Amino acid sequence: MTTDDTPASLPDDGAADHLTSGLVLPDMALPSSRGGMLNLSTRAGAAVVYVYPWTGRPGVSDPPGWDTIPGAHGSTPETEGFRDYYLKFRAQRIEVFGLSAQSPEHHAELIERLAVPFPLLSDETLALQAALKLPTFEAGGVTYLKRLTLLVRDGRITHTFYPVERPASHAREVLEWLDEKRRAIAR
Repeated sequence: MTTDDTPASLPDDGAADHLTSGLVLPDMALPSSRGGMLNLSTRAGAAVVYVYPWTGRPGVSDPPGWDTIPGAHGSTPETEGFRDYYLKFRAQRIEVFGLSAQSPEHHAELIERLAVPFPLLSDETLALQAALKLPTFEAGGVTYLKRLTLLVRDGRITHTFYPVERPASHAREVLEWLDEKRRAIAR
């Protein structure tokens, strides 16, 4: 496990190189923690979709071998970071979505426990993973999504952050990147 001050050893393995700016998201709806289904490909406007492998629960053990998998730890602090910066994203008219292969029931517990103000999307069947070829890893015979973040607008990817080395400060990193892009355009 790494802390926010210690860089993780997560070399870019190229597993997200195909998630390029302009790529159209697949036309599929995912269960949303707000109820119903959400289709990111038909959703108008800007959004941050942070993809994470798994959030633990108090009193529940991590999956087998979790501590030895680079980048596996950090989903709860990452979610807390996006929660804490949520209003800064909304001030820029950017919605935030978390996405994992965990069930809607698991998401409901997490939302309540952490007071998450934005929707979590479930790719429990790994349909979106297959359609976008999102990078994965296995632990204990279960497939998990690797951590990455997509910036999307009107159903298209505009930027991909991969790998995410410091989950706890990643929301701030995304905001800083957006601020830098805005400054570059203003010049």
